Amino acid sequence: MKYGLAVPPSGALDFVSLGALVHRLDPGVIPFRKATECSIHVSGGEYNVAANLSDCFRMRTGIVSAMVNCPIGDLIAGRVRAMGVQGFYKRFQHDGVHGPNMAAVYSDRGHGVRAPVVFYNRCNEAAAQLKPGDFDWKAIFTGGIRWFHSGGIFAALSSTTPEVILEGMQAAKTAGAVVSFDLNYRTKLWNLVGGHERAVSVLDRIIKRVDVLVGNEEDLQLGLGIPGPEVSGKSKLHTGAFVSMIDNVVRKHPQVKIVATTLREVHSTNRHSWSAVAWINGNTVEAPVCELDVLDRVGGGDGFAAGFFYGLLQGESEQEAVNLGWAHGALLTTFPGDTTMATEEQVRAFAKGGSARIQR
Repeated sequence: MKYGLAVPPSGALDFVSLGALVHRLDPGVIPFRKATECSIHVSGGEYNVAANLSDCFRMRTGIVSAMVNCPIGDLIAGRVRAMGVQGFYKRFQHDGVHGPNMAAVYSDRGHGVRAPVVFYNRCNEAAAQLKPGDFDWKAIFTGGIRWFHSGGIFAALSSTTPEVILEGMQAAKTAGAVVSFDLNYRTKLWNLVGGHERAVSVLDRIIKRVDVLVGNEEDLQLGLGIPGPEVSGKSKLHTGAFVSMIDNVVRKHPQVKIVATTLREVHSTNRHSWSAVAWINGNTVEAPVCELDVLDRVGGGDGFAAGFFYGLLQGESEQEAVNLGWAHGALLTTFPGDTTMATEEQVRAFAKGGSARIQR
């Protein structure tokens, strides 16, 4: 049992995510108040991991989500297919006026000393209306499932979405899959559905079913309600604050075998120092530190999760798994949009200390 996990060696699907699909409007470096045009990216914290694993690492993946029968839904579903991800959808009919809707994310990229600005329109979001019983998990997992993933953003959308997560996790466990969860604690979202106290209560029920947890020290402290060092919005490269909280995490949730996070020091919008750390069944493993010239920072954490999970699914060494996550997350920041354009060969080369010399 490597890493303390019983990872199934095979299955019809290597990886399935449960979460909301969104479309992101991106005016590039131009602030929205002056924008005249936007690129459209398809995203979602849970979906991004499935898309990255499929497109870069050639794994068989799926996304369980809501889908609206409207042109925006068609666009999103088409992009999901283009990334090689199989969609399992609860379909909603748009009424032509009010929805239900596929959520929109508005995010410019910032530049230099000007930080990116991100805001949302999740009004009447279809994914928030998902409830237990909407999906036939036995049919989805027919032929086997190796890994199941969800996250804190989907959990915070409504009173019913956590119950869908719990239902999916139970079905995945019954099918023998490893279960992971990215805390992705978002104060604004939780404030709309009961605040911090409810968040801790809901997430506690979910984490009791989790084998692999993704989240930084702030996510752990706020999402799990456990004590830790004073945290701030600025990421740190040192691992002390993260490692110091692991005992409290495992004491509260002893079935958790892995906790991992990225480490980022932001010098400017386009210049970051980047690393990662994971606690794997009692061992602390750190990635190297590299300097990033960032084109688009959105999705870097999901890029790390995808590369890290890939390493674990492939049975790589603990260090190699962390390095693959670190390398893929770093490469993802060099592309526009929220999902990968990297190849596995590029990721492995960078993980081994590759450079940006031209490839001929």
